[in-house]
Amino acid sequence: MTIAKKMTAFGEQSSLIRKMFEEGARLKKEFGADKVYDFSLGNPDLPPPPAFQKTLEAVAASDSDGCHAYMANAGLLETRRAIADHLVKEQGVAISGDEILMTCGAAGALNVVLKSILDPGDEVVTPAPFFVEYRYYADNHGGSLVTVPTHADYTLNLNALEKAIGPKTKAVIINSPNNPTGQVYNAASLTDLGKLLAAKSTELGRTIYLLSDEPYRKIIYDQIKVPSIFSAYTESLVCTSYSKDLSIPGERLGFIAIHPEATYKAELLAGLILANRILGFVNAPALMQRVAAKLQGEKVDVNRYQKRRDLLCSGLADAGYTFTTPSGAFYLFPQSPIEDDAAFVQELKKERILVVPGSGFGGPGHFRISYCVPEKTITDAMPGFKKVLAQF
Repeated sequence: MTIAKKMTAFGEQSSLIRKMFEEGARLKKEFGADKVYDFSLGNPDLPPPPAFQKTLEAVAASDSDGCHAYMANAGLLETRRAIADHLVKEQGVAISGDEILMTCGAAGALNVVLKSILDPGDEVVTPAPFFVEYRYYADNHGGSLVTVPTHADYTLNLNALEKAIGPKTKAVIINSPNNPTGQVYNAASLTDLGKLLAAKSTELGRTIYLLSDEPYRKIIYDQIKVPSIFSAYTESLVCTSYSKDLSIPGERLGFIAIHPEATYKAELLAGLILANRILGFVNAPALMQRVAAKLQGEKVDVNRYQKRRDLLCSGLADAGYTFTTPSGAFYLFPQSPIEDDAAFVQELKKERILVVPGSGFGGPGHFRISYCVPEKTITDAMPGFKKVLAQF
């Protein structure tokens, strides 16, 4: 074989989202883009906030010496300080720029953290449904992913988490607002999770880290607030990006924030900085770091995503689908009317509706709809959604 057997197997398992996206491109060529309803990929379609373009142009016009040069692997100090100042309000703790490391998106952030903390054979626990690539991120660094069920409404099941944590557990990853369910974990559940991890760390004689994957933190609805994990647990790290709140996923900019009271903070920082370099990221994009430093707190018009959520939920409820209304992100995770979610997704494809089976997210019997699409795509797809459900 030309590539590793593991990569061949991973490719067969992990490409459901991309396969549906590629199928969409084929169908659009055949039937026309307006006759294909592609809900497969979580690719933000809203424009960045107005301040982004103005700031980008101003920063790009600057010709200061070294503006495109290598930098410290942790990133530009001015950017890290600007982020820390914002996080003091967002996370409710006295964090400084020294506890921030700039990364190539949230995916880069998670890989940097896992490279830094995992030994071969370590386990990473996460609630299911979960972002599909967590399994591969853990494997990248010698670990394995252990998934645990959530409650029926996708809130944290602390009893299941407690049973899953054992001598090999090194970290727990949570994703709130969640991809694929849109659920936001409340403050009480995070506080209880923090107490559980503290007790387990003491019992097992090893630090268990809490990693909070937060790229959708600012995409929230109905006046819901995303609680601070730093207020819940000191051995925690935030991994996030600007892909969704600034609608710039292709620019690959994110950061890691370490709790300022983490027990091994100095060792963590040293490991993260080294991992950022030796994984090949070296440093986050210099131009985007300078732009982001001036845009703390900015976000896209979230009301437009909420309008789409409400339009989609109303139409699917009328059609007879069962689901939990998402509190954030831009995904809906309805139940499939048949056990075989992949088969149901294929039936929807006959109506040129492209969604992703829930099995790939650890949520069999469901399917994911990404509603970062125009309102017309949602309304035009409704007859097809109704027709297919009626068959079952």
